[in-house]
Amino acid sequence: MPQIVLIAPTAFKGTFGPRAVAEALASGVRRALPEAVVLNCPIADGGDGLLEAVLPPGALRERVRVTGPLGAPVEAALGWIDPQTAIFESASACGLALLTLEKRDPLRATSRGVGELLFEAVDRGAQTVIVGLGGTATVDGGTGAARGLGWTFADAEGRPLPEGGGALPMLAAMGGGWGLAARVIALTDVATPLVGPEGAAQVFAPQKGATPAHVTHLAAGLERLAQLFTRSGRPELASLPGGGAAGGLGAGLVYFAKADLARGAEWVFERVGFDAALAKADLVLTGEGMFDRTSLVGKAAGEAMRRAQAARKKVVVVAARAEQFAGLHIVSGAGQTLDARAIAALGERAAREAFGLPAA
Repeated sequence: MPQIVLIAPTAFKGTFGPRAVAEALASGVRRALPEAVVLNCPIADGGDGLLEAVLPPGALRERVRVTGPLGAPVEAALGWIDPQTAIFESASACGLALLTLEKRDPLRATSRGVGELLFEAVDRGAQTVIVGLGGTATVDGGTGAARGLGWTFADAEGRPLPEGGGALPMLAAMGGGWGLAARVIALTDVATPLVGPEGAAQVFAPQKGATPAHVTHLAAGLERLAQLFTRSGRPELASLPGGGAAGGLGAGLVYFAKADLARGAEWVFERVGFDAALAKADLVLTGEGMFDRTSLVGKAAGEAMRRAQAARKKVVVVAARAEQFAGLHIVSGAGQTLDARAIAALGERAAREAFGLPAA
């Protein structure tokens, strides 16, 4: 009987989406195992590549003009799973990738475009909106998204607060916005809370351009926001797992849009039928651009590996760069930026090593 190989990578951030990576790996596997049955199952965890993993080719995707991370308009992608279910990635509205390195400014960056996209989705008939959290340039606790839904924010003198996380230490009052006649589900790949020693500012702000002084300032702002959440009867939002995702956008959407937080990888895996494909597989190839310790805590590649191991399947992780872990079979590109041909070569190598075949 021919071997059955399940290929389930996430995006190689900055180079290829999950579908393109799966296709490249599949071509390499077929070189090693010409008779194999290859099952392509691109995956995501709420961050980069969510729409590509969930939406089939030909699914409706709209370009919606919204406020970008520093105020200039951007064209964000709004996808439709069905006429009542919309889906988008927060990063398409306020993503770090929308800014050059020198323009990253977590003190001013706003998630307003996320709220605008939510409003547009509901206005176009969505009864459920799936929001992928991850890859944002913001540390504003979701207050920008709230502004896109009509909320207002003021200081102790009643003056309107500027946008961005840098103004939040002065926050004194919040004015209610518009209700959404839809269920909002926010997908996260982290368990980071809004505040605390391992809160959103401490964990995520440095990668968004914050200096140590900025981190302290942003953390104080999120603490202030958490205090107002507590006054409004939601003290649990300060420590809610995943509330710190996307610079606090997770907790913000729970409060301002009545969202439910969900583990992104679990939601996507159920949507794409990963477990059904896994049951048939002899070998699983998963991977991402950088596979490290964070991959083992909520990320799609780590979840695919965990499920494959639990099902007692052969599993190989393919990555451009990777830390090595005892008990894991990892094939990496030694830190190089990979093109499709190089990814295919790693796929061929992974298949040969998994089945004890000679090197090409």
